[in-house]
Amino acid sequence: MNRRDWLRAMVATGVLVLLAPLRALAAGWNKPAFEAHNVGDALKGLGISRVGPSRDIVLIAPDMAENGAIVQVEVESRIPGTESISILVEKNPTPLVANYLFSGGAEPYVITRIKMAESSELKIIVKAGDQFFSVAKQVEVALGGCG
Repeated sequence: MNRRDWLRAMVATGVLVLLAPLRALAAGWNKPAFEAHNVGDALKGLGISRVGPSRDIVLIAPDMAENGAIVQVEVESRIPGTESISILVEKNPTPLVANYLFSGGAEPYVITRIKMAESSELKIIVKAGDQFFSVAKQVEVALGGCG
């Protein structure tokens, strides 16, 4: 084996080693839910059929967002055994904005910025055990952020 062949083999091996973690991350990606074009299909992709309202979910979001490209959302679940928090925006081209998973006693709290295409209902769904709970808030958007 000459030097050039050895270098090619090493570069190819290095590329494979670097791409392996990306494949592992992609395995956890819920493509049907995130690519759904309406809330019903997104919920179906997440495996959610029945959702009940809950006062144990704290949602802090603006009543009026001047720019839909940066809408700050803060969510805290006070439901024991919270496993996930999903953020959906009804009138976005793809309504499922985020799906956070919690394990090992992690505090079910999220603060993030999302994009909103237009004024819409912002819906939070929390999974705890085999049950799903939700809270919603109407957010008015002056300048749409998706497009």
